[in-house]
Amino acid sequence: MEIKNHTVVTEFILLGIPHTEGQEQVLFVVFLIFYLCTLLGNLLILVAVMSDSRLHTPMYFFLCNLSVLDIGFSSVSTHKMLVNLLVRNQVISLGGCMSQVFFYHFLGSTECLLYTVMAYDRFAAICHPLRYTIIMNRRVCTLLAAGTWFTSSFHATILTTLTFQLPYCGSNVVDYFFCDIFPVVKLACGNTLIIETVSFTNIGLVPMTCFLLILASYIRIVIAILKMHSAEGRRKAASTCVSHLSVVTLFFGPCALIYTQPSLSEVLVTPVQIFGNVVTPMLNPTIYTLRNKDVKGALKTIMNRCFSGHIPQTSRLENFGIELEHMRKYMSMYITQLFLNFPMINFEVKRFLKVPL
Repeated sequence: MEIKNHTVVTEFILLGIPHTEGQEQVLFVVFLIFYLCTLLGNLLILVAVMSDSRLHTPMYFFLCNLSVLDIGFSSVSTHKMLVNLLVRNQVISLGGCMSQVFFYHFLGSTECLLYTVMAYDRFAAICHPLRYTIIMNRRVCTLLAAGTWFTSSFHATILTTLTFQLPYCGSNVVDYFFCDIFPVVKLACGNTLIIETVSFTNIGLVPMTCFLLILASYIRIVIAILKMHSAEGRRKAASTCVSHLSVVTLFFGPCALIYTQPSLSEVLVTPVQIFGNVVTPMLNPTIYTLRNKDVKGALKTIMNRCFSGHIPQTSRLENFGIELEHMRKYMSMYITQLFLNFPMINFEVKRFLKVPL
């Protein structure tokens, strides 16, 4: 009987985006522009909400959570993809691959749950307007937001642990542009039945549950809108839901195609995944600002304060510095909340990242 010597895998090679030979520089510029627009758009929303007291409401609190998630979610795979396109450095360490799997599913699951919470917020605002401030008080909003982060950390920890407990002792070539569970598990030289079953169950169960809850919320919302006697009231109520419905469609569309269609052509899987990872986080701020007079007004006020010709240059710089300081404090608050209130995440990430990145 032939005995094979296996080397334990300590790094992976990402093949990148297929069928792009000779187009790397063009794709690098396009994806870099998308990524920079994602950062700029979401940071502007954060600054606008923090700087305008009129936007200190539950809807905009959740919108700020969404902006933080969009920045993180697009950063999980985009950085490495840009490096691969620019310098053809396709190697990623085992620790780096673990991080991509963990944070991709952690942030993706959090975003999925957050859309459900935002749908409930719209339901409370339209179906129970007189009790809205009581139902969605500050404590409830904080618990709902924190619950999405905590639940998703548990979900991602299970998936990442099961994925990298498997032995990897054969090929280390990942036929994808970033580390995701199914492309990585294909390389395992052990029994993958458990992780495949758990992954299909978890990844299918979370979005499906969220989708059904969102659908139930909007059925109640539609019924409430149809019962309104004022045409103007119906128009205003419907307009507050259009932005949320748009981003929900952009989020669940790629998820449904990728995880419910295993036979989907490889030519289609990668573009759909790139759209969800790179394009959707860029479109979300645009969707919320184009149809939202309050956000546009807050952004216009910031621009006027920072760049108005009637303000001396030093004052403009000071105002811009104040906005940046607000943004820094907001980000610090979320990072502190995440890693101090959820010690399990901190423990698991540190344990995984003992492998050099």
